[in-house]
Amino acid sequence: MKKTPKGLRLHIGIFGRRNVGKSSLLNAITGQSVSIVSEEAGTTTDPVEKSMELLPIGPVHFIDTAGLDDVGALGALRVQRAKTIIDRTDVAMLVCEAAQWGAFEDDLINLFQTERIPVIVCFNKTDIQAPNKEKVHQLQQQGVDVVQTAASRQAGIDEVKEALIRKTPEEYLTPPSILSDLVPPGEMAMLVVPIDLEAPKGRLILPQVQTIRDLLDNDAYCMVVKERELRDALDRLKRPPALIVTDSQAFLKVAGDTPEEIPMTSFSILFARFKGDLPTFVQGALSIEQLQPGDNVLIAEACSHHPIGEDIGRVKIPRWLTQYVGGKLQFEHVQGHDFPQDLSPYKLIIHCGSCTFNPKFLFSRIHKCRTAGVPITNYGIAIAYALGIFKRALQPFPQVQDMYDTSSITAAK
Repeated sequence: MKKTPKGLRLHIGIFGRRNVGKSSLLNAITGQSVSIVSEEAGTTTDPVEKSMELLPIGPVHFIDTAGLDDVGALGALRVQRAKTIIDRTDVAMLVCEAAQWGAFEDDLINLFQTERIPVIVCFNKTDIQAPNKEKVHQLQQQGVDVVQTAASRQAGIDEVKEALIRKTPEEYLTPPSILSDLVPPGEMAMLVVPIDLEAPKGRLILPQVQTIRDLLDNDAYCMVVKERELRDALDRLKRPPALIVTDSQAFLKVAGDTPEEIPMTSFSILFARFKGDLPTFVQGALSIEQLQPGDNVLIAEACSHHPIGEDIGRVKIPRWLTQYVGGKLQFEHVQGHDFPQDLSPYKLIIHCGSCTFNPKFLFSRIHKCRTAGVPITNYGIAIAYALGIFKRALQPFPQVQDMYDTSSITAAK
């Protein structure tokens, strides 16, 4: 893979009214004609996305949205689509003209701050009119960075980049590791990678690639095997691996072939911790015990792959949960950025590992589930629970097991 995955990039959303120069500003920052620029309001109809390197931050992903003041039935759809971008925005840029500031902009500032999204206000077209000094001071008092630009003339672009650097969350400058705390330097992880119909031809899937890179970055070793080769590979080693990580669909066989003294988990569970909220997902899996035949379960996939054969989200997880519950459940599926506004019909939401999502997007979904009172878990944790190896799969994470009393964990075995 030549490019940093989108899910590891800082997502920068560009918002504002129509025709304030959002697209011109994006083009000026990237140095490319990414968005169409026109004097006609509403030229940008759908979000325009552009990935690039912005030093010293590193890989970033810009999203230029349609004007949030669009009108008409089609305009309302564009506005709704633009607002969904907020769910995956790490840093927000609010672009406006000096003479246009009003309740519309105040409401957006309040929304960003409620969502705890760092925000930069770009007063654009300042070659025509400068912003009100009192408004600039008021925004700065609110913790908002303010820059003045004339994007069509490339004025103020360096100041925009400097503001983006200041507003970048610390976790993007010092990103967490996937498993360095589980596999110290000089130790080895064994990665179990099934090769089936859904495995992409000629390459590994993204979580596997990222895990390998993480091990190498932390001076650890890795051995990659298929599930049928695990036992023989272990027999050949002079020293056991520090950790075995498997694709969740091979959990049962890998658990059977892995000695109890060797910690074992799955890529999906690692990414539940890396991208999401492992304690919340574990708590959500415990709610499987309360599922009844006929209950609605939503399965959410971050990527929009075409399901074939024994698809894990559409075939295997429904089959394993149905067997565990002892009766038919009602499964619904969503892919990509689609996610229901109303979560009340569901008794459980099961999310994939979210390797293509940035953490902000996944946390926004977790927050929506909490607000709706609907438990959420992820593929690997749900599979481990349904297959009766819940405690075994969480063995590398004693801090999570300690959250629950012994009887809860024993009941989930």
